[in-house]
Amino acid sequence: MAEGRTAVEMMPHHAWHDRAEFEARGVERVPLPTFGPALPHDWRDGLRTLTGPLCTLRELKLEDAPSLCAELTPEEVSRFISPPPTSVEGFEAFITWAHQQRARGRYVCFGVVPAGQTAAVGLFQVCLPEPGSATAEWGFVLGSSYWGTGIFMEGARRVLDFAFRQLGLERLEARAVPQNGRGNGALRKIGARRVGLLRGSLERFGERLDQALWIITGRDWWDAVRGKKRETVH
Repeated sequence: MAEGRTAVEMMPHHAWHDRAEFEARGVERVPLPTFGPALPHDWRDGLRTLTGPLCTLRELKLEDAPSLCAELTPEEVSRFISPPPTSVEGFEAFITWAHQQRARGRYVCFGVVPAGQTAAVGLFQVCLPEPGSATAEWGFVLGSSYWGTGIFMEGARRVLDFAFRQLGLERLEARAVPQNGRGNGALRKIGARRVGLLRGSLERFGERLDQALWIITGRDWWDAVRGKKRETVH
C-alpha cells in the first residue's frame, strides 16, 4: 500500500465519549510503571513537542476544538471509529479530560499540527489502562484533507519512539475494523502484526462491529529502527 493511502480512521475504543465522562474530575496520580528508563522529564506534567519536517505533535489546546470538530466529525473520517464528540464544546470537554488523564499518568494525546499551520487536525493517543502494565493501546485519526501527505507515517514513528523509549512500554495494541482498509494498511506498514479478530468489540449507534487486533512490540520497533539505520549507512 502506498504511503498516500495510509491516512487512518481508528482510535482506542474507550478514549472518548460525548458524555459526562468529560466532566471535571480530580487528578490523583497513579504510580508510574516500574519498567523503562528513568527520565529527567515527567510527561505527566506536560507533553514535550515532537517536531518533524511535515508536522508537529504537541499537547492539545482548547483552541484546537474548532479545527478538530471540523476535521474529525465528517462521515468519511469517523465511520470506523468510536463516535467522536459532535460539537466544539464536546471537543473542549475532551481536551480538558485528556489533560486530567495525562496528569494522572493514564493517557497521552498528541495533537497533529501540519507544518506551517497552528491548529491540530488529527490525534495520536496512547491509553495506559492498568497501572504498572507494560502493554498499552494506541490509536490515531487524521482529517481527510491530510490523507496522502505522509503526515501519518511521520507522526506514527515519533509516537512509537515516544511510547517505547520514554514511556518504557513493551507492547502496543491497536484495533481496526476489517473494512477499514486504510487503517489496517497503515498498521501493517508501521510494522504491527495482526494477531486476532475481536468479535463485536466496537459499538456504533447500536451496531456491533468486529475489530482486528494488531500488536507491535518494543523489540519489533528497535529491529525496524536498526534496519533503517543500516540501510542509511549502506
